[in-house]
Amino acid sequence: MITLRGYFRSSAAYRCRIAFNLKGVPYELVPVHLRRDGGEQKKPAYRALNPQALVPALQIDGAILTQSLAIIEWLDETHPDPPLLPVDRNERARARAFAQAIACDIHPLQNLRVLDYLKTELGQPQAVLDAWCRHWIGEGLSACEALLARAGQPGSFAFGDRPGLADICLVPQLFSADRFGIDLTAMPRLTAVRAACEALPAFAAAHPSRQPDSE
Repeated sequence: MITLRGYFRSSAAYRCRIAFNLKGVPYELVPVHLRRDGGEQKKPAYRALNPQALVPALQIDGAILTQSLAIIEWLDETHPDPPLLPVDRNERARARAFAQAIACDIHPLQNLRVLDYLKTELGQPQAVLDAWCRHWIGEGLSACEALLARAGQPGSFAFGDRPGLADICLVPQLFSADRFGIDLTAMPRLTAVRAACEALPAFAAAHPSRQPDSE
């Protein structure tokens, strides 16, 4: 059995849930509460699994995998149907770049540990944290809108007529954008892709509100 440790509201864990659902690969979900008792991810038992003290962590056949994009690549390699990347090499690079723009550039700036540091160590009030998130998420998503416009791909999804890695990263990030009150009016392509994704059972079942640890 594949065991996925995550948190219902974690964008990174959300990505993995979508990917497993799209592949039709069963897994056991083990919640890791990021806020309870100072954060279960910081406890020695979890750090033994992931020294970064981050979710997700995947256990399979005695191996432990971390980082959502690495986990999703492993999944795509071990269960290649349906593929999560385009066939064309240039389109694959563009899809990876789009996914990394979210996972590497937008998401880390709104990560819980970053916000906690700004609040507890630097003494920033909640209003500053909210403004910080709105700025970086809004700026990043605007760039993502432009990337899709430049790609000019037909189809309902980010890079074609089926969902893939780019969509897997986009939908959780838009969930976070909603949480922080980001105005998405100027991003019609992103919102159209999200609507197409959320109509699919694989995305709907992965939504944070449908997880056993949802609050």
